[in-house]
Amino acid sequence: MQRSRMMVELQHQRLMVLAEQLQLDSLISAAPALSQQAVEQEWSYMDFLEHLLHEEKLARHQRKQAMYTRMAAFPAVKTFEEYDFTFATGAPQKQIQSLRSLSFIERNENIVLLGPSGVGKTHLAIAMGYEA
Repeated sequence: MQRSRMMVELQHQRLMVLAEQLQLDSLISAAPALSQQAVEQEWSYMDFLEHLLHEEKLARHQRKQAMYTRMAAFPAVKTFEEYDFTFATGAPQKQIQSLRSLSFIERNENIVLLGPSGVGKTHLAIAMGYEA
């Protein structure tokens, strides 16, 4: 029994070294909890592998989003949820909410935010940047 435990531990160490060499950093941190969950829920090997790779993909996406946000150098965090529609006197709420879908990006269209000072143009621009 002790020998099989040692073999499992050695295999775990080898897998972690391989993951590090392949730069699967999130897989390394997610593996212990996911392996425990796999045992408890009796996952197949393929289920376990799928969950591991999904965690890696999710973590990479989050790191990429954080990097893009830092690179954008937004002056402050602004979101659509925080936007005060009482200032948007020139644009209907429905039109502003449609900007949130970012469908103009898929259509390769530009948008221009016009209006007097203090109505939230910068707020909307930053909020769209965070959504994108």
